[in-house]
Amino acid sequence: MKIYLMWIIAFLLTLVLTIVFTVLFSKIKGNLFEDIRGGIPRGVGIAPFIVMVLLFPAPFNYLIAIIGITAFIDDIIGRKRLGSYMEVGQFFRGIGILIVMIVGYNIMGPVAILVALMVQITNIADMQPGTACFSVIIMSVISFTILAIVHSPSYYLPVLLLLICLGYVSQDYSGYIMMGEIGNHSFGVALGICLALVSASIAKYIAPSSFYVVEFIIMLILFLITAIVIAKLRETTLEYYLETYLHIENPTFGDYVMDVLTGGGLGDLLRRIFLGTEQYDINNSFLISLGVRRLVYNPIKTNDSKKETLDRNTSFDEEGFI
Repeated sequence: MKIYLMWIIAFLLTLVLTIVFTVLFSKIKGNLFEDIRGGIPRGVGIAPFIVMVLLFPAPFNYLIAIIGITAFIDDIIGRKRLGSYMEVGQFFRGIGILIVMIVGYNIMGPVAILVALMVQITNIADMQPGTACFSVIIMSVISFTILAIVHSPSYYLPVLLLLICLGYVSQDYSGYIMMGEIGNHSFGVALGICLALVSASIAKYIAPSSFYVVEFIIMLILFLITAIVIAKLRETTLEYYLETYLHIENPTFGDYVMDVLTGGGLGDLLRRIFLGTEQYDINNSFLISLGVRRLVYNPIKTNDSKKETLDRNTSFDEEGFI
């Protein structure tokens, strides 16, 4: 199939499937329908997921399939508890991330770790309508530009991802649909693959003798740039969330980036494990600027005060959205 034809099919197929699943999930309801803002179908990210699995080349599409299937289990099951610290859906997503790391390692080496962890930052981005999509769009354009400059034959993949995202984004940005875990996880891994291709192309060009080390460093830089982009896009809502719910006074941009990197269920689980019931006060201005206050925020220690705040602000959800 010619590349240009693939791009056109990707955009149109995503557009059509998004409409189909929006109507379908609105009728099915259950855990695939959120009772907020008048009712919103959830998990519509299955549309771009299907297109990515169909059109991304093997073996990259296997990684997208793995994370998408395990994430969709989370969407279907909902927020059912699995013990004190974890939800059933989080368990399946965690398994998906580990499988992507293991399988991906055999495909692309150590950078597969960061490809899998892209799930974390796109998941946090998706807590605000349209942000995950805009993050993917921005980083896809950057990826395409770099791959085109170094004459990589993989330049078409970021464009493919961009067009899939454009076929989906309009209703998500308007808040009429939610991509769900299947959407943000699939976009995360797909974007991670594109960034890994960029890292490999640059490393091959500048340091072929130390390829894997340099590739990993470049991928880490791109990973952090993506987190910074997301933090910038969510700056206003993150400020509200950190001040109102986590009681972090005058949060810095470092706190916003740290929330993107370590927020959500996975970050809270690790904090519960490593911090126990301890809550540390950070007073050093340099550490505050780096976002360490957000890093060591303990969800167990401050759970009662957070619950009181949520009770006083019942018109907002957990991330501060009406």
